[in-house]
Amino acid sequence: MPRLFGEDLSPLELARRSGSLSAFGGVRLMELSDGLERGVRMLEFRTGTGLRFTVLIDRAFDICELEFKGQSIGWHGPSGVRHPSLHEYDSEDGFSWGRSFSGFLVTCGLDHILGPEEVPAGNYNYPNMITNRHGLHGRISTIPGKLVGYGERWQEGRCILWAEGEVRQATTFGEQLTLFRKIEVDLGSNEIRLSDRVKNTGFLPTPHMFFYHINIGAPLLAEGARFVAPITDVVWSAHSDRYTAQGVGYARAPAPMDQFAEQVWQHEAGCNSAGEVPVALINDRLALGIEVTTRKDQLPCLYEWQHFQAGAYAFGIEPSSHHVLGDLAARERGEMIWLQGQECRTYDTRFHILDGVAEIAKAEARITKIAQSPQEAYPQPSGLFRPLTGR
Repeated sequence: MPRLFGEDLSPLELARRSGSLSAFGGVRLMELSDGLERGVRMLEFRTGTGLRFTVLIDRAFDICELEFKGQSIGWHGPSGVRHPSLHEYDSEDGFSWGRSFSGFLVTCGLDHILGPEEVPAGNYNYPNMITNRHGLHGRISTIPGKLVGYGERWQEGRCILWAEGEVRQATTFGEQLTLFRKIEVDLGSNEIRLSDRVKNTGFLPTPHMFFYHINIGAPLLAEGARFVAPITDVVWSAHSDRYTAQGVGYARAPAPMDQFAEQVWQHEAGCNSAGEVPVALINDRLALGIEVTTRKDQLPCLYEWQHFQAGAYAFGIEPSSHHVLGDLAARERGEMIWLQGQECRTYDTRFHILDGVAEIAKAEARITKIAQSPQEAYPQPSGLFRPLTGR
């Protein structure tokens, strides 16, 4: 039964207390109507605990706003929500992706992640297309989705708030990939469940790369906020020439800075006996945190994005299907995922709000039981990119 307001309440007890379940929580469909976001469809979820989040149907079914008891957790980027029809994929040498980059969850892929690259396209068997030119983090995050369904359902005493959608990335002489996404959260709960399935809906072997850009902003992100993860090795950093110059290590956030150049790390993370990798960002002053749990066999690599620039202050947790080396390197190392015709890959993720000192302590114990992260703020990257086998 849902636990609300300090009580376990059955469907009948909830019904007696109000004429509609919407008094306590639910899912509703709305459309944004002003500025760059005009025309974007959005689902709003409320669980009755103070957890509220929105899903942008017309931006890959990604999670945009994420709030708990009025405190923002998801990042609000400078671009805001931008209608996908305004996106210019090929401009700015492939870096125009940043003009549509905002929100708690931004999905990257489906056939390319990381920086702009030109890659072979012979697998599509079309003589006039020798190569593909990809922009930063691929196309999927700016493609509108198809709303399959949404609502509330009772199941074995639980009230599940849910939504399902499909996002299709396809072209005549190239990839035919579809993201099937399901988002669920229980009434009375602080945990969001994300289930993704990526399918090659065509019949030619197609490259597949995938990762989640999970972005956290103020007030959860603040000076002293701690990144807690079962890091067994710091593999790589994108900022070796300024490794200590900015005064920011991997484990703690500073206050917003006026001249901060982004820092990106790749970590090797351990997993628990169930094959899960839990990581968290924790604000001890607010007694608030967010725990992200993925599967090591699905997303074996973990990036950390630090963008502590004033006016765009953000921290990113980025579980990935591939190393940070990029698309061409994945092909050269034999690590590219090649989806055959009608083949699928699945990805399962949980986002759990850590409310209070006790919950934070339990999460930290879960994580550190797997592995103790390096104690030094500036560990020297090993450069050891472990082979990704069985792909």
